[in-house]
Amino acid sequence: MTPVPEAHAHRPEPEPILPEARGALSERVLATLAGRRGALPSDEETGRADPYGEDLHLLLYVLYELHYRGFAEVDESLEWDPALLGVRAAAEGAFLRALREGTSGGKDVEEAVGALLLEPVGDDGHSVSHHLQREGTLEQLREYAALRSLYHLKEADPHLWVVPRLRGRAKAAMVAVEFDEFGAGRAENIHSRLFADLMADLGLDTAYGGYLEAAPAQALATVNLMSLFGLHRRLRGALVGHFAAVEITSSPGSRRLAKALRRAGAGAAAQRFYDEHVEADAVHEQVVRRDVIGGLLEDEPQLAPDIVLGIEATELLEDRLAEHLLASWRGGRTALRTPVPPSR
Repeated sequence: MTPVPEAHAHRPEPEPILPEARGALSERVLATLAGRRGALPSDEETGRADPYGEDLHLLLYVLYELHYRGFAEVDESLEWDPALLGVRAAAEGAFLRALREGTSGGKDVEEAVGALLLEPVGDDGHSVSHHLQREGTLEQLREYAALRSLYHLKEADPHLWVVPRLRGRAKAAMVAVEFDEFGAGRAENIHSRLFADLMADLGLDTAYGGYLEAAPAQALATVNLMSLFGLHRRLRGALVGHFAAVEITSSPGSRRLAKALRRAGAGAAAQRFYDEHVEADAVHEQVVRRDVIGGLLEDEPQLAPDIVLGIEATELLEDRLAEHLLASWRGGRTALRTPVPPSR
Protein backbone atom coordinates (compact mmCIF):
# COMPACT_ATOMS: atom_id res chain seq x y z
CA MET A 1 0.00 0.00 0.00
CA THR A 2 1.28 3.47 -0.87
CA PRO A 3 1.97 5.44 2.33
CA VAL A 4 -0.10 8.54 2.94
CA PRO A 5 1.97 11.69 2.31
CA GLU A 6 2.78 13.44 5.59
CA ALA A 7 1.05 16.67 4.51
CA HIS A 8 -2.23 14.81 4.05
CA ALA A 9 -1.94 12.27 6.87
CA HIS A 10 -4.96 12.10 9.14
CA ARG A 11 -4.22 13.44 12.61
CA PRO A 12 -6.72 12.18 15.17
CA GLU A 13 -8.25 15.02 17.15
CA PRO A 14 -7.81 14.76 20.92
CA GLU A 15 -10.93 14.03 22.94
CA PRO A 16 -12.50 16.97 24.78
CA ILE A 17 -11.60 17.25 28.45
CA LEU A 18 -14.02 17.86 31.30
CA PRO A 19 -14.47 21.55 32.17
CA GLU A 20 -14.30 23.19 35.58
CA ALA A 21 -17.54 23.30 37.57
CA ARG A 22 -19.61 26.49 37.75
CA GLY A 23 -21.59 25.69 40.89
CA ALA A 24 -22.62 22.98 43.31
CA LEU A 25 -24.82 21.12 40.81
CA SER A 26 -22.27 20.86 38.00
CA GLU A 27 -19.51 20.10 40.52
CA ARG A 28 -21.25 16.91 41.68
CA VAL A 29 -22.08 15.80 38.15
CA LEU A 30 -18.52 16.41 36.96
CA ALA A 31 -17.18 14.46 39.93
CA THR A 32 -19.33 11.48 38.90
CA LEU A 33 -18.14 11.70 35.30
CA ALA A 34 -14.55 11.80 36.53
CA GLY A 35 -15.13 8.55 38.46
CA ARG A 36 -15.56 10.05 41.93
CA ARG A 37 -19.03 8.77 42.75
CA GLY A 38 -20.91 10.81 45.31
CA ALA A 39 -24.34 12.27 45.96
CA LEU A 40 -25.84 13.71 42.79
CA PRO A 41 -28.14 16.76 42.87
CA SER A 42 -31.72 16.02 43.90
CA ASP A 43 -34.68 16.95 41.73
CA GLU A 44 -35.58 19.67 44.24
CA GLU A 45 -32.10 21.22 44.14
CA THR A 46 -32.02 21.17 40.37
CA GLY A 47 -35.53 22.60 40.12
CA ARG A 48 -34.51 25.59 42.26
CA ALA A 49 -31.53 26.46 40.03
CA ASP A 50 -31.58 29.45 37.70
CA PRO A 51 -32.95 27.94 34.45
CA TYR A 52 -30.69 30.25 32.44
CA GLY A 53 -27.73 30.14 34.83
CA GLU A 54 -24.14 28.98 34.44
CA ASP A 55 -24.45 26.01 36.80
CA LEU A 56 -27.50 24.43 35.20
CA HIS A 57 -26.38 24.96 31.61
CA LEU A 58 -22.90 23.56 32.16
CA LEU A 59 -24.55 20.55 33.82
CA LEU A 60 -26.83 20.07 30.82
CA TYR A 61 -24.05 20.63 28.31
CA VAL A 62 -21.73 17.98 29.75
CA LEU A 63 -24.54 15.43 30.10
CA TYR A 64 -25.70 16.06 26.53
CA GLU A 65 -22.13 15.82 25.29
CA LEU A 66 -22.09 12.16 26.37
CA HIS A 67 -24.38 11.57 23.35
CA TYR A 68 -21.96 13.30 20.97
CA ARG A 69 -18.20 12.76 21.36
CA GLY A 70 -17.96 12.37 25.11
CA PHE A 71 -14.93 13.37 27.15
CA ALA A 72 -11.45 11.98 27.63
CA GLU A 73 -11.22 9.40 30.43
CA VAL A 74 -15.00 9.37 31.00
CA ASP A 75 -16.57 5.91 30.95
CA GLU A 76 -18.72 5.67 27.82
CA SER A 77 -21.30 3.56 29.66
CA LEU A 78 -22.28 6.69 31.64
CA GLU A 79 -24.18 7.90 28.56
CA TRP A 80 -27.15 5.83 29.75
CA ASP A 81 -26.50 5.87 33.50
CA PRO A 82 -29.96 5.97 35.16
CA ALA A 83 -28.90 8.33 37.96
CA LEU A 84 -27.33 10.83 35.55
CA LEU A 85 -30.36 10.62 33.26
CA GLY A 86 -32.51 11.49 36.27
CA VAL A 87 -30.44 14.60 36.98
CA ARG A 88 -30.63 15.55 33.32
CA ALA A 89 -34.41 15.13 33.28
CA ALA A 90 -34.79 17.47 36.26
CA ALA A 91 -32.56 20.08 34.64
CA GLU A 92 -34.41 19.75 31.34
CA GLY A 93 -37.71 20.23 33.14
CA ALA A 94 -36.51 23.51 34.67
CA PHE A 95 -35.15 24.72 31.33
CA LEU A 96 -38.25 23.74 29.35
CA ARG A 97 -40.59 25.39 31.85
CA ALA A 98 -38.63 28.63 31.54
CA LEU A 99 -38.79 28.45 27.74
CA ARG A 100 -42.54 27.92 27.77
CA GLU A 101 -43.01 30.81 30.22
CA GLY A 102 -40.77 33.08 28.14
CA THR A 103 -42.55 32.52 24.82
CA SER A 104 -46.02 33.51 23.72
CA GLY A 105 -47.05 30.06 22.53
CA GLY A 106 -49.94 29.42 20.17
CA LYS A 107 -50.33 27.16 17.17
CA ASP A 108 -50.22 29.52 14.18
CA VAL A 109 -47.15 28.17 12.38
CA GLU A 110 -47.67 30.39 9.34
CA GLU A 111 -47.58 33.50 11.52
CA ALA A 112 -44.47 32.33 13.38
CA VAL A 113 -42.64 31.54 10.15
CA GLY A 114 -43.80 34.81 8.60
CA ALA A 115 -42.21 36.74 11.47
CA LEU A 116 -38.88 35.10 10.66
CA LEU A 117 -39.11 36.31 7.07
CA LEU A 118 -39.44 39.96 8.10
CA GLU A 119 -35.90 41.23 7.73
CA PRO A 120 -35.51 44.64 9.48
CA VAL A 121 -34.86 47.56 7.14
CA GLY A 122 -31.88 48.64 9.25
CA ASP A 123 -30.07 47.93 12.48
CA ASP A 124 -32.36 48.21 15.49
CA GLY A 125 -29.41 48.19 17.86
CA HIS A 126 -30.01 44.59 18.94
CA SER A 127 -28.45 42.68 16.01
CA VAL A 128 -25.01 41.14 16.42
CA SER A 129 -24.51 40.69 12.67
CA HIS A 130 -25.40 44.33 11.99
CA HIS A 131 -22.98 45.46 14.70
CA LEU A 132 -20.15 43.29 13.38
CA GLN A 133 -20.76 44.41 9.79
CA ARG A 134 -20.84 48.08 10.71
CA GLU A 135 -18.24 48.49 13.43
CA GLY A 136 -17.11 45.12 14.76
CA THR A 137 -13.42 44.66 15.41
CA LEU A 138 -11.37 41.64 14.45
CA GLU A 139 -11.18 40.64 18.12
CA GLN A 140 -14.98 40.78 18.41
CA LEU A 141 -15.29 38.57 15.33
CA ARG A 142 -12.84 36.13 16.93
CA GLU A 143 -14.88 36.08 20.14
CA TYR A 144 -18.06 35.51 18.16
CA ALA A 145 -16.47 32.62 16.27
CA ALA A 146 -15.13 31.09 19.49
CA LEU A 147 -18.60 31.12 21.06
CA ARG A 148 -20.35 29.85 17.95
CA SER A 149 -17.86 27.01 17.62
CA LEU A 150 -19.78 25.05 20.27
CA TYR A 151 -22.63 24.88 17.75
CA HIS A 152 -20.90 25.03 14.38
CA LEU A 153 -18.36 22.29 15.11
CA LYS A 154 -21.32 19.95 15.60
CA GLU A 155 -23.45 21.70 12.98
CA ALA A 156 -26.42 19.60 11.81
CA ASP A 157 -25.63 16.70 14.17
CA PRO A 158 -28.54 17.23 16.63
CA HIS A 159 -30.97 17.81 13.77
CA LEU A 160 -30.30 14.31 12.45
CA TRP A 161 -32.07 12.85 15.47
CA VAL A 162 -35.40 13.97 14.04
CA VAL A 163 -35.01 12.06 10.75
CA PRO A 164 -36.26 8.64 11.97
CA ARG A 165 -39.21 10.41 13.59
CA LEU A 166 -40.46 11.94 10.34
CA ARG A 167 -42.27 10.38 7.41
CA GLY A 168 -42.65 10.88 3.68
CA ARG A 169 -42.20 14.41 2.34
CA ALA A 170 -40.89 15.84 5.61
CA LYS A 171 -38.26 13.11 5.97
CA ALA A 172 -37.07 13.34 2.35
CA ALA A 173 -36.76 17.13 2.54
CA MET A 174 -34.96 17.04 5.89
CA VAL A 175 -32.42 14.54 4.57
CA ALA A 176 -31.89 16.64 1.43
CA VAL A 177 -31.00 19.70 3.50
CA GLU A 178 -28.81 17.69 5.87
CA PHE A 179 -26.98 16.19 2.87
CA ASP A 180 -25.81 19.70 1.99
CA GLU A 181 -24.87 20.43 5.61
CA PHE A 182 -22.64 17.37 5.60
CA GLY A 183 -20.78 18.41 2.47
CA ALA A 184 -22.82 16.54 -0.14
CA GLY A 185 -20.51 13.54 0.23
CA ARG A 186 -17.22 15.49 0.39
CA ALA A 187 -15.50 15.65 3.76
CA GLU A 188 -13.74 18.92 2.99
CA ASN A 189 -17.12 20.61 2.42
CA ILE A 190 -18.81 19.51 5.65
CA HIS A 191 -20.02 22.74 7.22
CA SER A 192 -18.38 21.95 10.55
CA ARG A 193 -15.08 21.54 8.65
CA LEU A 194 -15.64 24.89 6.91
CA PHE A 195 -16.15 26.52 10.30
CA ALA A 196 -12.95 24.97 11.61
CA ASP A 197 -11.18 26.48 8.58
CA LEU A 198 -12.72 29.85 9.49
CA MET A 199 -11.40 29.50 13.03
CA ALA A 200 -7.92 28.60 11.83
CA ASP A 201 -7.96 31.65 9.56
CA LEU A 202 -8.76 33.81 12.61
CA GLY A 203 -6.00 32.26 14.69
CA LEU A 204 -8.36 30.30 16.94
CA ASP A 205 -8.13 26.82 18.42
CA THR A 206 -10.10 24.49 16.13
CA ALA A 207 -10.47 21.66 18.67
CA TYR A 208 -14.02 20.40 19.16
CA GLY A 209 -15.33 21.94 22.39
CA GLY A 210 -12.14 23.96 22.74
CA TYR A 211 -13.98 27.06 23.95
CA LEU A 212 -16.37 25.41 26.39
CA GLU A 213 -14.63 26.99 29.39
CA ALA A 214 -14.83 30.42 27.76
CA ALA A 215 -18.51 30.24 26.79
CA PRO A 216 -21.05 31.90 29.12
CA ALA A 217 -24.44 30.38 29.90
CA GLN A 218 -26.13 32.42 27.16
CA ALA A 219 -24.06 30.60 24.54
CA LEU A 220 -24.41 27.18 26.18
CA ALA A 221 -28.19 27.56 26.25
CA THR A 222 -28.41 27.95 22.46
CA VAL A 223 -26.56 24.64 22.02
CA ASN A 224 -28.45 22.87 24.80
CA LEU A 225 -31.72 23.83 23.12
CA MET A 226 -30.88 21.72 20.07
CA SER A 227 -29.90 18.74 22.20
CA LEU A 228 -33.03 19.03 24.33
CA PHE A 229 -35.32 19.07 21.31
CA GLY A 230 -33.28 16.48 19.40
CA LEU A 231 -33.04 13.82 22.09
CA HIS A 232 -36.77 13.68 22.84
CA ARG A 233 -39.16 12.23 20.29
CA ARG A 234 -42.04 14.09 21.95
CA LEU A 235 -40.29 17.38 21.01
CA ARG A 236 -39.77 16.51 17.33
CA GLY A 237 -42.03 19.37 16.28
CA ALA A 238 -39.97 21.80 18.38
CA LEU A 239 -36.76 20.59 16.71
CA VAL A 240 -38.29 21.21 13.28
CA GLY A 241 -39.28 24.70 14.48
CA HIS A 242 -35.75 25.34 15.67
CA PHE A 243 -34.33 24.08 12.37
CA ALA A 244 -36.67 26.38 10.47
CA ALA A 245 -35.66 29.39 12.57
CA VAL A 246 -31.98 28.70 11.92
CA GLU A 247 -32.32 28.12 8.17
CA ILE A 248 -34.73 30.97 7.45
CA THR A 249 -32.70 33.63 9.27
CA SER A 250 -29.28 32.34 8.24
CA SER A 251 -28.88 33.80 4.74
CA PRO A 252 -29.20 37.55 5.50
CA GLY A 253 -27.18 37.23 8.71
CA SER A 254 -24.47 35.28 6.91
CA ARG A 255 -24.27 37.98 4.24
CA ARG A 256 -23.59 40.61 6.91
CA LEU A 257 -21.01 38.44 8.66
CA ALA A 258 -19.19 37.76 5.38
CA LYS A 259 -19.00 41.52 4.82
CA ALA A 260 -17.78 42.01 8.40
CA LEU A 261 -14.96 39.52 7.87
CA ARG A 262 -13.92 41.19 4.62
CA ARG A 263 -13.93 44.62 6.26
CA ALA A 264 -11.80 43.30 9.14
CA GLY A 265 -9.28 41.78 6.75
CA ALA A 266 -9.96 38.12 7.46
CA GLY A 267 -8.72 35.55 4.97
CA ALA A 268 -10.56 33.63 2.28
CA ALA A 269 -11.23 30.57 4.45
CA ALA A 270 -12.98 32.71 7.06
CA GLN A 271 -15.13 34.38 4.41
CA ARG A 272 -16.01 31.11 2.68
CA PHE A 273 -18.06 29.72 5.56
CA TYR A 274 -20.55 32.58 5.53
CA ASP A 275 -20.47 33.01 1.74
CA GLU A 276 -21.49 29.34 1.49
CA HIS A 277 -24.42 29.89 3.85
CA VAL A 278 -25.73 32.93 1.98
CA GLU A 279 -26.52 30.83 -1.10
CA ALA A 280 -27.18 27.43 0.46
CA ASP A 281 -29.52 28.61 3.20
CA ALA A 282 -31.55 30.74 0.79
CA VAL A 283 -32.42 27.46 -0.96
CA HIS A 284 -32.81 25.54 2.30
CA GLU A 285 -35.30 28.11 3.59
CA GLN A 286 -37.72 27.27 0.77
CA VAL A 287 -37.36 23.51 1.29
CA VAL A 288 -37.81 23.76 5.06
CA ARG A 289 -40.92 25.94 4.81
CA ARG A 290 -42.62 24.03 2.01
CA ASP A 291 -41.63 20.43 2.59
CA VAL A 292 -40.23 19.88 6.09
CA ILE A 293 -42.80 21.98 7.97
CA GLY A 294 -45.52 21.44 5.38
CA GLY A 295 -44.98 17.69 5.28
CA LEU A 296 -44.87 17.37 9.08
CA LEU A 297 -48.11 19.31 9.50
CA GLU A 298 -49.82 17.15 6.88
CA ASP A 299 -48.84 14.03 8.84
CA GLU A 300 -49.18 15.38 12.38
CA PRO A 301 -51.14 18.64 12.53
CA GLN A 302 -51.29 18.37 16.33
CA LEU A 303 -47.58 19.29 16.43
CA ALA A 304 -48.24 22.89 15.35
CA PRO A 305 -47.82 24.31 18.91
CA ASP A 306 -44.48 22.52 19.26
CA ILE A 307 -43.22 23.95 15.96
CA VAL A 308 -44.14 27.42 17.20
CA LEU A 309 -42.36 26.70 20.50
CA GLY A 310 -39.21 25.69 18.62
CA ILE A 311 -39.23 28.92 16.60
CA GLU A 312 -39.97 31.20 19.53
CA ALA A 313 -37.55 29.50 21.94
CA THR A 314 -34.76 29.83 19.38
CA GLU A 315 -35.46 33.56 19.02
CA LEU A 316 -35.64 33.98 22.80
CA LEU A 317 -32.22 32.43 23.41
CA GLU A 318 -30.59 34.16 20.44
CA ASP A 319 -31.87 37.50 21.77
CA ARG A 320 -30.42 36.72 25.20
CA LEU A 321 -27.05 35.89 23.66
CA ALA A 322 -27.12 39.02 21.47
CA GLU A 323 -27.89 41.19 24.50
CA HIS A 324 -24.91 39.73 26.36
CA LEU A 325 -22.52 40.14 23.41
CA LEU A 326 -23.49 43.71 22.59
CA ALA A 327 -23.54 44.87 26.21
CA SER A 328 -20.05 43.43 26.71
CA TRP A 329 -18.56 44.89 23.55
CA ARG A 330 -20.16 48.31 23.99
CA GLY A 331 -18.88 48.35 27.54
CA GLY A 332 -15.34 47.64 26.33
CA ARG A 333 -15.32 44.15 27.87
CA THR A 334 -14.76 40.67 26.51
CA ALA A 335 -17.95 38.64 26.01
CA LEU A 336 -16.10 35.47 27.04
CA ARG A 337 -15.58 34.09 30.53
CA THR A 338 -11.87 33.90 29.72
CA PRO A 339 -10.45 35.97 26.84
CA VAL A 340 -8.93 34.25 23.82
CA PRO A 341 -5.21 34.86 23.21
CA PRO A 342 -4.52 37.64 20.67
CA SER A 343 -4.34 36.63 17.02
CA ARG A 344 -0.84 36.14 15.74
